[in-house]
Amino acid sequence: MNNTPSSSSSLSSHYRILRWIVTLAWAGLIFDLSTKTFGASFTAVVLRRLLAVLRIQLSPSHFEALHFVVRKSAHFTEYGIFSLLLYVSISRVRKFDWQPHIAFWSVVIAGLYSLTDEFHQMFVPNRGPSLKDCALDTTGAVVAMLLVRLFTRGRGEAKLVGPQKA
Repeated sequence: MNNTPSSSSSLSSHYRILRWIVTLAWAGLIFDLSTKTFGASFTAVVLRRLLAVLRIQLSPSHFEALHFVVRKSAHFTEYGIFSLLLYVSISRVRKFDWQPHIAFWSVVIAGLYSLTDEFHQMFVPNRGPSLKDCALDTTGAVVAMLLVRLFTRGRGEAKLVGPQKA
């Protein structure tokens, strides 16, 4: 496969830039979610309100368990999405096919960003770094790449969002 910018399947620079803008915006969202505003006390309030609206009552121990699962699922999901955005941004072609080297770098970049995010939390009041969270973040990135592999395996190719050439 020819992955050069001059190949017929390459993306215009406008779409590549747009992809990177979306990816960097997601990275900014992850950074913002690491501030004190979105700590455990915030998510606890939101979860309590949601449960009240749904008229669901939980014991304190069940609430804490659910709160823990919600917070850890957020780590897994936000980095899974981040690695997917990286995968699409790094790719120089319109075809959404399996590119192992791009998947590898998507996971590496997401994992490194997770480390910087945890480092950032060392300086945020009421937050702290956790290598367990970093491992969970990176696992989300890996699972997202496995989903890409499963999606692209044996079904030919699907087109990524971008301009179509006749």
